[in-house]
Amino acid sequence: MDEAGTGIGQTAVIGERELAIGFRLIGLKDVFEVTPATAAAEFQRVMSRDDINLVIASEGVRRRLSENQRVHAEGSLQPLVVFVPSPTGEYEVESLAALAKRVLGISLQV
Repeated sequence: MDEAGTGIGQTAVIGERELAIGFRLIGLKDVFEVTPATAAAEFQRVMSRDDINLVIASEGVRRRLSENQRVHAEGSLQPLVVFVPSPTGEYEVESLAALAKRVLGISLQV
């Protein structure tokens, strides 16, 4: 249970820089930017937290997991693990800046 006793936990996001930025922009706090070298260890650390009920991880993270981690993640209900497409895949047609401009009406300057 959370501090209020509701049983509702946190959502954690694990992924590449672009994915992390996107979820931070919508207000999520437990967002972890990883590299190929750190993905498996960070995934394991997040999975062991008691306050996380949902883990959203990129397919890039999924590819870096060991077979045991992958099987555990795919069968886990607490926390529930959802893998989403990596933002750097071939199917990406719009940059994060262009998406923010179109959807939010704001221009992201780097």
